[in-house]
Amino acid sequence: MSRNAALAALAAVTLTAAGLSACSPITSYSGFQAIDSDPKDVKVGTDTKSTVRAKLGSPSVQSTFDPNVWFYINQVKERVAFRKPQVTARNVTAIVFNKDSEMVETVNVYTLKDGKVIAYNNRETPTRGREMTVLEQLLGSVGRGTMLPQDDEGVPGSRPGDRR
Repeated sequence: MSRNAALAALAAVTLTAAGLSACSPITSYSGFQAIDSDPKDVKVGTDTKSTVRAKLGSPSVQSTFDPNVWFYINQVKERVAFRKPQVTARNVTAIVFNKDSEMVETVNVYTLKDGKVIAYNNRETPTRGREMTVLEQLLGSVGRGTMLPQDDEGVPGSRPGDRR
């Protein structure tokens, strides 16, 4: 094989490898990251709020209506080239504490399969009022006297000799 053919083959292999690596997904992790212990390792009936906080740290979210429900949430997204990112994994661990003893009552683990798609309503609520044209917006202050200095001498709240 000649030197030019070997260089051409090397260039083709290099371009193919570069093209394939450009299409590899970019993975991003967000939310709670389990380093020393996992939220699934919390024991029902033995752990309390203080031991859970010592093991896992502060929760991602506390329930809005019940401060005795803690959530530890994380998700993984992958994006290939210019495409929209896709959520490939989502884990939500809900830990419910007893109101009086602060002991763990239940530990529920929800994944991406447990999620539900919510259909949003894209309609807009109309606002009442008058739509102004561009000409009305440009000439709206003409005739109202805003271009002339104002005489606020007898107006309540103005100080004597105050020129604004």
